[in-house]
Amino acid sequence: MIARTPGPWQTAPWQRQLAEAVSNPGELLEILELDPGLLGPTRAASEAFRLKVPHGFLRRIRRGDPDDPLLRQVLPLGAELKATPGFRRDPVGDLAACPTAGVLHKYQGRALLMVTGACAVHCRYCFRRHFPYGEASLPGRDPTAALDYLRANADIREVILSGGDPLALPDRRLSRLSEHLDDIPHLKRLRIHSRLPVMIPERVDECLLAWLGRSRLRIVMVVHINHPREIDGPVQAALQRLRTAGVELLNQSVLLAGVNDDARVLAELSDRLFENRVLPYYLHLLDRVQGAAHFEVEERRALELHGRLQSMVSGYLLPRLVREQPRAPAKLPLLPG
Repeated sequence: MIARTPGPWQTAPWQRQLAEAVSNPGELLEILELDPGLLGPTRAASEAFRLKVPHGFLRRIRRGDPDDPLLRQVLPLGAELKATPGFRRDPVGDLAACPTAGVLHKYQGRALLMVTGACAVHCRYCFRRHFPYGEASLPGRDPTAALDYLRANADIREVILSGGDPLALPDRRLSRLSEHLDDIPHLKRLRIHSRLPVMIPERVDECLLAWLGRSRLRIVMVVHINHPREIDGPVQAALQRLRTAGVELLNQSVLLAGVNDDARVLAELSDRLFENRVLPYYLHLLDRVQGAAHFEVEERRALELHGRLQSMVSGYLLPRLVREQPRAPAKLPLLPG
């Protein structure tokens, strides 16, 4: 039986899941059978950066375990409220790289469109947790200025949709934007950075695959998976649908204390990704955003972990260990010595 495409008056299943995501700290603790004593700091941290996590992701978290690596990515903690020297609100210099509203242009040959501030989940280490989306992104704006900028810069061959999470937008809007990008002759690739296929795998539906399939641009999707337990059956099915539609799939992870700072976990993640035809791409050092210092893994230890990982997996399963620095011409690889 073929599912119908939702009409403009209908709500797609993924949109309902997005709307029903847990945002109340008390509800989160109750669902996961966690100590009610966590409520005070969890609520305080959520007031500074709102809690948001879909029910489907919660089902992958072990009940009653405050140290579960999936939980640590989404649970607001009092440590987020501590000001830490060296951690900034704009850790990678995004605002200085905005030539016009909605465009980030840091690296030669590619530019990024900030299409939304919405996400399916509020990762507690998010490097854009303080980003002024109302001033520097496309939602509610005429995209003409951003598109004119892309047309005027013929060296730009790849456009990256980011945010927020671009797949939090309706397909009608994304399809229209894709059509505008198709009309810019020097563009060759459309890259989409999204956590939706992992958080709400139902997002990969017929409507999404239809507009992706219509684009003349080569489509690359970079998903964001930090731990092998994030990949359950529905996520596997979503990744398969994307691959069948001809989408190239890459993964980027962030090295996070208490989540994946273990070479065995990283090796299992690379294996699980490749089983699902996703290529491990980047392993990022934490962007030093204010509120996320408790996730940081020291550079020396990161290099040790990466070295151990290199001895455990084939070369094509080894993600590049990188750091992003303001005004750098590219992501900077971390090398031993």
